[in-house]
Parts: sequence; structure tokens; C-alpha cells
Amino acid sequence: MKDILDDVERWRTDGKRVAIARLVAVEGSGPREPGAVMVVNEVGEVAGSVSGGCVEGAVVAEALAVLNGTRPSGVITFGYTDDEAFAVGLTCGGTVHLFVEPLDW
Repeated sequence: MKDILDDVERWRTDGKRVAIARLVAVEGSGPREPGAVMVVNEVGEVAGSVSGGCVEGAVVAEALAVLNGTRPSGVITFGYTDDEAFAVGLTCGGTVHLFVEPLDW
């Protein structure tokens, strides 16, 4: 977590906007436990992990959409039966729910 905070502090000092994605629930098998965090800045730099790599790319896209205003903050879900989740590699058989929002502090 400290590594993430260091990155956020550096990005914010540089004037970059940041979104945070928090893993809020897992149904079935999942690579991370609820509470896992990933942060994304407006140029796509990433710190942390919410799925051990299997849906990170899709989460980055959602976080950037939140930052640029094309997607509201809220819960996004990736599950094995979702075509998008399978395409990005969530093959563990579970479903993950993430809350994505701008980090305004």
C-alpha cells in the first residue's frame, strides 16, 4: 500500500489526476481479496493490482473513462461468463466487483 501512496503523491504533485479502483466483492474464485486497490493516473500510469493482471487492462480503460468524464464513478463487474472479462483473461471462474472513482484529496 505504501508504494501506491508514494505514486499517488508523486502524481498529484506533478498535477496529474488520479482514479482509484477498489475490489469490493468477489464471487467464486478470484485472484485477489476484497480491499485490493489499483490507482491510475490520467496518462495511464498504474500502481497496485486488483486482479493479479487478468483484468487490469480493462480496469485502466474504465478508470481513464471516469477521469475524462465519459463514465460515471461506480461499480464495474467482470465475470467468467462476461465476454469482455474472458477477453481480458479472467478465467479463474469467479466474478469481481470494483468501485472506480476519481481520487480527490
